[in-house]
Amino acid sequence: MTHSTTVKAGRAGVRGVLLAAASLLVLATVPAQAGERDTLPGNWLYLTLTTGDAHSSHTRGTLLMCGPPQGHARAAEACAALAAVDGTLDRLSQRDAICPMIYAPVSARASGQWNGRPVEYRREFSNACELAARTGAVFALDH
Repeated sequence: MTHSTTVKAGRAGVRGVLLAAASLLVLATVPAQAGERDTLPGNWLYLTLTTGDAHSSHTRGTLLMCGPPQGHARAAEACAALAAVDGTLDRLSQRDAICPMIYAPVSARASGQWNGRPVEYRREFSNACELAARTGAVFALDH
């Protein structure tokens, strides 16, 4: 009986050590990633798009850097649009578009820095057409 208890305690101890080690590994990587993004030079934004609703959604993202432009296929165009509005995404000019009245929600988020100041942007659009008309190449992650 004592032998059985010792084995169980040993397994629980090993499980606890493994759990603690895994937790430390996860916690160690989070600040490193945040630190890397905080020290990026120049103008940059981490862009994410979430399509779908609360029941089923898909999120994708990319790092857009603007010195030189890189991050997605339309990085040069996105950087030029952001430069024209000094990195203020709410000031991007809306393009004329005829969008279908189909509800397919898209959430756009940008976080980063422009000319040394922090940038935070979050907006929901009824569909991808409205997103494209409002933000142009900035959130064109698929093209």
